[in-house]
Parts: sequence; structure tokens; C-alpha cells
Amino acid sequence: MDTLREMKALLEELGLTLPTPAYLVGVLLFGVIGIVVFMLGRRRRKPKVKWLGLALMLYPYAVWGTVPLYAIGALLCLATIWVWCRP
Repeated sequence: MDTLREMKALLEELGLTLPTPAYLVGVLLFGVIGIVVFMLGRRRRKPKVKWLGLALMLYPYAVWGTVPLYAIGALLCLATIWVWCRP
């Protein structure tokens, strides 16, 4: 148990922190949604939806906080719904 604490302290000294479980769930959630949206956009020939799906899959690599992860993910999901439902 002390070894884990020492490793965590060493990583924090190096400037590395482990992600929270909420962050990992968000990455997984929006990644899966992105894959589904990308495939549906490609299958139904809706390029804007396809690109929004790709954005949903890739944006977690650029966002490091849990709150921005969920905020941007929610906005991208809303944009996908809006673009999908337009005539």
C-alpha cells in the first residue's frame, strides 16, 4: 500500500495526475456516442452528422478537465441532434 502512495507522489512530482473515474466514464460515454453517430452519419449520407461524430470521438484527447469534458460533450450531442432533425 505504501508503494502505491509513493508512486502516486512520484507521479505528482513529475506533474502527472491520474484521471478521475468520472472523467474516464465521460471519455467512454462520448466515445461510444461518437462512434454510433459517425456510423449513422456515414450510412445515411449526412456529412455534417458524420463529422460531429468524429468530433465526439476525438475531442476528449484535447480536454483535460471533467467539467469541460461533459460541457463540450453535451454541446456536441445537442448539435448532432439539431443537425440530424433539420430538414
